[in-house]
Amino acid sequence: MSCLGEAWRQASRRIDRLDARLLLEHVCGCSHADLIAHSEREMSPAQAVDFARLVARRAAGEPLAYLVGSAWFCGLEFAVGPGALIPRPETELLVDLAARRAGTLDRPGIIDLGTGSGIVAILLARRCPRAALTAIDISAAALGLARANAARHGVHVRFLEGDWYAPAGSERFDLIVSNPPYVAAGDPHLCRNGLPFEPRRALTDGLEGGDGLDCVRRIVAGASRHLHPGGWLLMEHGWDQARKVRKLLRTAGFGAVATWRDGAGIERVSGGKRGALKPVQ
Repeated sequence: MSCLGEAWRQASRRIDRLDARLLLEHVCGCSHADLIAHSEREMSPAQAVDFARLVARRAAGEPLAYLVGSAWFCGLEFAVGPGALIPRPETELLVDLAARRAGTLDRPGIIDLGTGSGIVAILLARRCPRAALTAIDISAAALGLARANAARHGVHVRFLEGDWYAPAGSERFDLIVSNPPYVAAGDPHLCRNGLPFEPRRALTDGLEGGDGLDCVRRIVAGASRHLHPGGWLLMEHGWDQARKVRKLLRTAGFGAVATWRDGAGIERVSGGKRGALKPVQ
């Protein structure tokens, strides 16, 4: 057996020191303060085995969030797993923009397409308690995480399984939000930074030689049929896709088309308002 402090030191030679600490706290059920104050405490044999296994997985590139089963987003902890993407800070912009628009309406109907672990829908339900939230995903595993997260944070969201708008039938909403797959299939980033461990179909449309925007095109094409007049469509996209997304929106007849930059100054979310212009023929 080894003590907590020694296990931390040994692991820090293979992986980032902070990651080693967080994995150790996860396995041993202790806090950072406990780890510092009781670094001489012995680990049980089972804890030592679990910790070594997790360190090896992290050293192989598996994301820390999957190893501990949770991630923080907008100040809240969410359950995550390989069935859904890990929340990323840039998505906070999508939530903020959507909440701002929903906040001007009495009882807005909001639909989140490709909800994953449910973070966007759940945060909107918390920020806009009078809104009716619907969230759709094609992955049953992702929806399992989303339902657990909604229960954890005490909000009601209607979760539906299916492909984009299909489960919503002919329903219309005041706001459509989405963080769809938008990475081009050939993008080398798909092989880096833990992305090989995340669900591929949540990252890219998979079309070889494409620009990654096939899912965005499908969302834009169907949006007018599912928006009330004056309703908004807001979508997250890649750093170099804003111009193309704005063109798609204008061509589909959306007005007030705009792009917003995230905290790093990157064009991250684009959107438009239904009914301001006639579709381009």
